[in-house]
This record gives sequence, C-alpha cells and structure tokens, in this order.
Amino acid sequence: MNRDLHVVVLMGGWSSERPVSLMSGKGVAEALRERGWSNVSEIDMDRNVAQVLTELRPDVVFNALHGAPGEDGTVQGLLELMQIPYTHSGVTTSAIAIDKELTKLLLVPAGVRMPAGTMVKSATLHERDPLPRPYVLKPVNEGSSVGVAIVTEGSNYGSPIGRDVEGPWQQFHELLAEPFIAGHELTVAVLGDEALCVTELKPKVGFYDFDSKYTDGLTEHICPARIPDDIAQSMLDMARTAHRVLGCKGASRSDFRWDETQGEAGIYLLEINTQPGMTPLSLVPEQARQRGIAYGELAERIIAEALAA
Repeated sequence: MNRDLHVVVLMGGWSSERPVSLMSGKGVAEALRERGWSNVSEIDMDRNVAQVLTELRPDVVFNALHGAPGEDGTVQGLLELMQIPYTHSGVTTSAIAIDKELTKLLLVPAGVRMPAGTMVKSATLHERDPLPRPYVLKPVNEGSSVGVAIVTEGSNYGSPIGRDVEGPWQQFHELLAEPFIAGHELTVAVLGDEALCVTELKPKVGFYDFDSKYTDGLTEHICPARIPDDIAQSMLDMARTAHRVLGCKGASRSDFRWDETQGEAGIYLLEINTQPGMTPLSLVPEQARQRGIAYGELAERIIAEALAA
C-alpha cells in the first residue's frame, strides 16, 4: 500500500458520541503514523468541513465519526459529491443502518432474527406501557446505547412512567419499544466479508450502557465468548448476512442478545453499527487482535477497501 497518500481522519463532530469519535480518530491517526504513513491530517469536524477538505485535498478520508451526521449518510453524501474516497459504508447503507426500524425491514426477511418492536410517542409512555414489562426503550437512530432504558416491574420509573422521571422520553419525541431479551450480551465484528469472532460483554453494574462501554474496568470482555460452537457460528453467520444484505463496507459490528434457555432460537440481533469504535476499549480492534490483526493493520485494511471501491 502507498503510505505516501494523504489520509484525512475525520472525527469529533457534534453528535452525542463526539468524545468517543475523538478517541477513535486520534487512535487511528497515531497508528497510521507509527506504520509509516507520512501525510496524515486530523479534522475535528465543524460546519466548515467542505472548505477544510477542499483546502487539504486528501486522497482518502478515514471516517472516524460516530452518530449523525457522520454515520447517517450525510457526510458520506458530501464526500461522494466531492469525489473523495472514504472508509466504511456508503450513503444508502448508512442511512438505513442507523435507523433500527429500517434495518429490521431489510434483515428480518433475509432470515436475521431481531426483536419485534413498535414505535411509540414518548408522551404516551406516561399513560400506559407500550409492551408488557420488562421492555426496552431506545432512540431509533442513536448508537453506543445512548438513550436506552430498560423498564422492569420494579424499576424506579414508576408505573406508568412518571412525567418527571429522567429518561430518553425527555430527550426524544419518539422511541422504539422492544421486548427485553434475557441472557447474554454478545457482539460480532465483520471486516470486509469476514466475521471475526464473538465477544461476550459482562457489565459489572447494570447493563452495557454508554458508561460501561467507554469506562475502563466497568465491563469484562470475554473474547472469544465461552459459548457453544453452534451458537457462536449462528451469530457469525447472522452478522455476516447483515453486513452483506445492508451493503456494509470496511468494518461493521453486530450486537446480539442470547437467551440460552431457548437455544439457537434465543439469538437476536439488536442492531448493526456501520461506524464501530476504534478506541482502546473498542470491540472491533479487540476482535481483530484475537485474529492476529494489529490495530494499525486493521486501519490499513479499512483504508485499502475504501481505495479499492
């Protein structure tokens, strides 16, 4: 690979996942420099990003943004118009994958099991539960478990949920309600067309929320997961199918719940992330290491796919 190419690492932005994006972007930029890339620029994206890119004239953009507008097709569309190659998924894939309901419409008919869900107006939650408890509420187009609430019989949210109780219903006009899937929290990264492995995530407190994902020591990562081979293979197959059906590029990460009392029928894909984190605690680099792929090589492989498109 030509390490003299000018790589711009696009990071930051203004989504709720900005801090994670900054960590991902800085990690990628440092790794590329360590592997001999001589021309790496870092951009903390603002509203003048098109002007900055015009001035820098990169050969390729490493998209390290998380959340909108870097993960929903908006930045991808800008880069397409500017005719700049970029990493990860394209416009259509990004727009679909960030929307959990649209994702279901494509993946469920392709044989990927996902929880049944319904969109609800947040205001109605203070009148009645949309589903039998326990159930999960989440924004339809956020990642990193931003705005996720698990509503149980004994939760402090009240029954029905109190109007003054803190939760995603105060931040989002609409929410996706899904049945709570008991059991194991697992994830699978796909790089190119290869599913890497299965990691089990065991938060030490509560569930695998934003803090548990990005605070060192709050979650135990078991990589590879200590689960039956047939269950692991089913998840690998489902993650690869999701990556292929949606048209993902570079790396993606599919998150699962597994109710072991139901066997293979208890595997549910919750969502697919087309811009997975590249921080020191992120799951894609961890799974890549498990397969003998160093962090810097991982970044280079993602760039190579972008340049080959």
